[in-house]
Amino acid sequence: MRLLPLLRPLAGLAALLAASGPAAAQAPDAAPGGSHRIQLANRTGQVATGFYALREGRAAQGGAEGWGRNTLPAPMPSGKLFTLATRPEAGCRFDLRLVVQDGREAILRGRDICAEPRIAVTEADLRPASSQPAPGAPNPRARVSSGSGFVVATDRVMTNQHVVAGCDRIFIRTADGRLLPAVPPARVDAGLDLALLAVPGNPGEPLAFRAAPPVRRGEGVIAYGFPLPGLLSSDPKLTRGEVNGLNGLGNNPAHYQISAAVQPGNSGGPLLDLQGNLVGVVVSKLHAQNIAKQTGDIPQNVNFAVKGEAALAFARRAGLAPATASSAGAEKSAADVGEIANRGAVFIRCER
Repeated sequence: MRLLPLLRPLAGLAALLAASGPAAAQAPDAAPGGSHRIQLANRTGQVATGFYALREGRAAQGGAEGWGRNTLPAPMPSGKLFTLATRPEAGCRFDLRLVVQDGREAILRGRDICAEPRIAVTEADLRPASSQPAPGAPNPRARVSSGSGFVVATDRVMTNQHVVAGCDRIFIRTADGRLLPAVPPARVDAGLDLALLAVPGNPGEPLAFRAAPPVRRGEGVIAYGFPLPGLLSSDPKLTRGEVNGLNGLGNNPAHYQISAAVQPGNSGGPLLDLQGNLVGVVVSKLHAQNIAKQTGDIPQNVNFAVKGEAALAFARRAGLAPATASSAGAEKSAADVGEIANRGAVFIRCER
């Protein structure tokens, strides 16, 4: 029997949606709640990498700045459709911008999406891009994935290696909303699937690793991170669970099995005990579809984290001296642990 991949890394939403992608469009009628839908047809002969829609007059008159968030969850091949639901209060008239793989863009201003909900963009609509992103600023035309991370020492952020592998540029969004570029190269341990990023500019407060006592099976844990960006809200999410096993898949001694719910985008985020100390780094979950193919059953909340002691050792090999603390005394509430996590948790944007 052919073996199927069992683990699903938890880096951002783009990879999750790539299989269905923009082709899974809905009819361009009014959406529930009084909103409307823009149905974009890509007829440019190019893969589209970005689609932006703002109320008429709010978009930049020149340059990429001011267009806001790229709404495409994944690159859209030519010949495909993408449907975007708008807020009711936004009305009918929109400025639209489509960016394609070779860097050209089409800007359509003042389109009435109530009268013309389906809009086709052709090769004739494309023009050279009006500007390049400013140095140190995100590139709105880049292919983007994302993950989570946390501060382990001054200007140093830990995450999973698979979150940052192959990135041309990496940006960190801090708890107070600042966007900081990471300075290459990253220090990585591919075996542990961990990476350390240098992020000058005070990305947050370092979190402390648990020094003692040893983690026990059944202990409560908190996973904290940024799952499903672009689908869920952009603020961090907290889930509570337990340490189910002291080894990972195939008896991997560097992992814990945990029941705290995690999703794509949680990769690299902190796993804390109920005293607010780091006990792990969220890394993967069982691939439910592939497990179902092999066993006929769908696994429930079978997730994994790199053990905190392994992550601490990696940081020390990199020359850092992260803070450690003993987990003793009364347990904190999940909300209190979340406040601790929020001081050092960061969102990671990978541009390719």
